[in-house]
Amino acid sequence: MTGAGSGAARAVDVLIVGGGPAGLEAAKRLAAAGVGAVEVLEREQAAGGTPRYCLHGGFGPRRRPLNGPAYASRAVWDAEAAGATVRTGVTALGWADSTTPALDTVGAHGHERITARAVLLATGARERPRAARLIPGTRPDGILTTGELQQSVHLFGQHVGTRAVVVGGAPVGHAALATLRSAGVAVTALITRSPASAREADARLRHGVPVLTRTAVTEILGHSRVAGVRVRHADGRSAVLPCDTLVLTGDFVPEDELARRGGLSMDPSTRGPRVDGGWHSTRSGVYALGNLVHVTWSARAAAAEGRRAAAAVLRDIRAG
Repeated sequence: MTGAGSGAARAVDVLIVGGGPAGLEAAKRLAAAGVGAVEVLEREQAAGGTPRYCLHGGFGPRRRPLNGPAYASRAVWDAEAAGATVRTGVTALGWADSTTPALDTVGAHGHERITARAVLLATGARERPRAARLIPGTRPDGILTTGELQQSVHLFGQHVGTRAVVVGGAPVGHAALATLRSAGVAVTALITRSPASAREADARLRHGVPVLTRTAVTEILGHSRVAGVRVRHADGRSAVLPCDTLVLTGDFVPEDELARRGGLSMDPSTRGPRVDGGWHSTRSGVYALGNLVHVTWSARAAAAEGRRAAAAVLRDIRAG
């Protein structure tokens, strides 16, 4: 599928779609290597990716870890200091044609077609919303993913409710607990289909939250606003938990729309683009990396892949 741009046209050497840890690290390395004009397109109004609204620490170098916003700001600064251009509020609509590494984009200054010697797709992953999880019940307000919760609390300072139920016991579920706690929201319970683990015990001790293991939400209750959820344990017991906020965590899927529009072959095991050991996709001149390919990697792991992918792209450009 091709894009819909009919505005100005220009060319760069490397075009990176996605201003998260992988994309910014790749941009920094390629710009520093003198590959030519390196440009990052980020559809949000600020680059940095998910770490922008994760206030907890643990990002960046292990010896001197940063909190999420500091890490994101540093990643943008490093890329720009190396000579890369980071453009925010710009969306890649589609491809100029079926073969050329060129994208049609739209931003504050209108439509633009950008051609590159190499296009790197680093669009990341997202949590699936309630509609995609097929949970029965009504569709009231008050249902959030972890990302929506963190942005509401940490970026916009919005009120998200008074009593919440969190679904999902993976690390992202515990990040949601911390965000709710910082916002002064009481948590009725954390629900996970998994059996008890050390992480669930930590949630009980550190957050004082009841943890219901081997349990699933079977129905969402409420009309204009969430009023509660019906849950069922693996042994058949069921109960209704009162809440006015439901946080659905995990269940990540790649942000693959642009890759699919470009006709890239997809890997059924990751649901992202199929790539080889050099991060080449099945479309000439187009690479894929980061959580578009791996879905649940940490920011540190995604940035490390950005470094390795940049080295591969640099070799290809110099050999070409």
